[in-house]
Amino acid sequence: MSKKLVKSTSNSIFSGVCGGLGKYFNIDPTAVRLGFVLSLFFSFGTTAVAYVLMAFIMPKDDTYFY
Repeated sequence: MSKKLVKSTSNSIFSGVCGGLGKYFNIDPTAVRLGFVLSLFFSFGTTAVAYVLMAFIMPKDDTYFY
């Protein structure tokens, strides 16, 4: 079975992007969220734009039947 990058519906706070990234890379979603928050302070808006784009582009995990 191949891995798919999808938003998490079970481990989401805002849209499930960080939960999906954590599941895809097999790391704790809290670490991904912390990385996003820390990078918001240093990226001058680039991280916020990337997060919004991923929120719209990434499909939810209930669209795939495992």
